[in-house]
Amino acid sequence: MKLWGGRFQKETDELVNAFNASIQVDSRMYREDIQGSMAHAAMLADRGIISREDNEQIQAGLQSILEDAEAGRVAFTEDNEDIHMNVETLLTARIGDAGKRLHTGRSRNDQVAVDLRLNLRREIREIQEDVLDLMEAVLDQARQHQETVVPGYTHLQRAQPISFAHHLLAYAAMLRRDYGRLADCGERMNLCPLGSGALAGTTYPIDRWETAKALGFAAPMSNSIDGVSDRDYALELLSDLSILMMHLSRFSEEVILWCSWEFKFIELDDAFSTGSSIMPQKKNPDVAELVRGKTGRVYGDLIGLLTTLKGIPLAYNKDLQEDKEAVFDAVDTVKVCLRVFTGMIRTMRVLPENMRRAAGGGFTNATDCADYLAKKGVPFRDAYTAVGNLVYYCVEHGKTLEQLSLEELRQVSPLFEEDVYEALRLETCMNQRKSYGGTAVTETARQIQEVETFLREKRAAE
Repeated sequence: MKLWGGRFQKETDELVNAFNASIQVDSRMYREDIQGSMAHAAMLADRGIISREDNEQIQAGLQSILEDAEAGRVAFTEDNEDIHMNVETLLTARIGDAGKRLHTGRSRNDQVAVDLRLNLRREIREIQEDVLDLMEAVLDQARQHQETVVPGYTHLQRAQPISFAHHLLAYAAMLRRDYGRLADCGERMNLCPLGSGALAGTTYPIDRWETAKALGFAAPMSNSIDGVSDRDYALELLSDLSILMMHLSRFSEEVILWCSWEFKFIELDDAFSTGSSIMPQKKNPDVAELVRGKTGRVYGDLIGLLTTLKGIPLAYNKDLQEDKEAVFDAVDTVKVCLRVFTGMIRTMRVLPENMRRAAGGGFTNATDCADYLAKKGVPFRDAYTAVGNLVYYCVEHGKTLEQLSLEELRQVSPLFEEDVYEALRLETCMNQRKSYGGTAVTETARQIQEVETFLREKRAAE
């Protein structure tokens, strides 16, 4: 008989039973369910709502269930619908009437809400650790390539010479924001809904501050209706994970380009590549492609839950059962993507000669040529036009700017001198960009130090 079966005179239809059950999804919260139940029972005993003896039996029974579940000796069943009823049924079978007193002063509505917050709070910490691991892998590559010249792009057209370190550090900056967003989400999530009851609180003299403190929450939620119906934290986490996956997807797209024969800026390690079943020469960037593809999956989880929640009246409705499948899928997807992507970045081999060769084409030093004239007093727009004419001349004659003779350069401006060739050298172009956040070695060294400090502080706080 169902724990809620007193009002019903018929057995639940088997199809409805399977349709209604969520144990296949929420069984992963068994630790949190037991943790919440232990805190609730202890509070009930402290408030004299149940006896000390009952609490001792409940604590021992829940601990035994936890140990058996960890060891794989527990079978959760659809007959008991969800993790909450499975645990309570197992507990009552083991300790008798004391187990039936556990649910005093609470509802599955506030129970699932606290379980999910506890679970996602832990998952956020794990994802943050994975983000730090990826930042370290990016940083390791950046340290090695502060002087490696590569073309910077706009519109996927070669634009200006930058260091490869500078390019990588842009992703470190994105990941740093991802870490911060997750931290913000965890802070807003850290309120305890336990004690909200079904929606209106309870007539028992419970102490919600005690359970909140026991479970590591900052405080209980202040409104019991909000306590059982709020899923903002799940949406916020899905949004944060979607942004994180967007960053990984952009990075993946570049990795895919970089390891193609058209670019050949990097070579992926064999352990993080795959081959073709028919073309023996192929070395495919499947890791990057899958990360790019799975980004849409995480977006779908966010949109799905937003759509589920948009028309639900207060307070709890069964629709909310759909929250866990979406958020768990996104969490699992992000974790595996971060971990495999980190290994790919850590082991990839950079090909500086190819990067330097590419930076030498496409007139990436044209802006520096215009700046050379502007620094000699030519209005920048006039300098821009003059260098544009030089680029056209170079294209027509198959030359680069630095290959032009001084005589050719002076056809557009008499201000060109021998020192222009040093100004047009790619390394000069890169290292003269010393403005804060720029690509000069001095600036990338500062950025690297900032990331190192961030990582050190976050690792120390773990």
